[in-house]
Amino acid sequence: MTRRTRGREIALQVLYQTEQNPGLAPQEIRRFVERRLRGDRKLCEFAEGLIAGVHEHQPRIDSLISGVAENWRLDRMAAIDRNILRLGAYEMLFCPDVPTKVAINESLELAKRYSTAQSSRFVNGILDRLQAAETAAADSTPNPEPMIESTDIEKASDAGQPASEDTESAQPDEGF
Repeated sequence: MTRRTRGREIALQVLYQTEQNPGLAPQEIRRFVERRLRGDRKLCEFAEGLIAGVHEHQPRIDSLISGVAENWRLDRMAAIDRNILRLGAYEMLFCPDVPTKVAINESLELAKRYSTAQSSRFVNGILDRLQAAETAAADSTPNPEPMIESTDIEKASDAGQPASEDTESAQPDEGF
């Protein structure tokens, strides 16, 4: 098991704990993480970052999961599966340093270890749909306008002037 996998495991345990016992004191959570990760500072920071990130973005994550979970309400999912999905979705959507496939595979491993035999298929299906929905949303977003258009470069070179990359300071064309 890799170190980051262990950090994800502990983050999942804390997410589950805090959902079941929302009054858990932050210092108790920190002590739990430090004990379980044997005081490894970097690994504790990684796990605590996952926990904080999921909590910070939980309303959006829950909304996205609900949107792709056909015939499943979030509150009807097993608590451990719901938290595995939240953790995987958080890494997919908000951790650009984690490849999507890694986030999904790590979630599947957590499901195999901590949930039922069918859970890994369920988690895989939901996270795959979430990935497809996010990819479709990104593809439908219009591309931003380029800072400088090729016609501006051609006009500047025809006039013997260097092309300006600051479009705001460029003079507008009289023909437009």
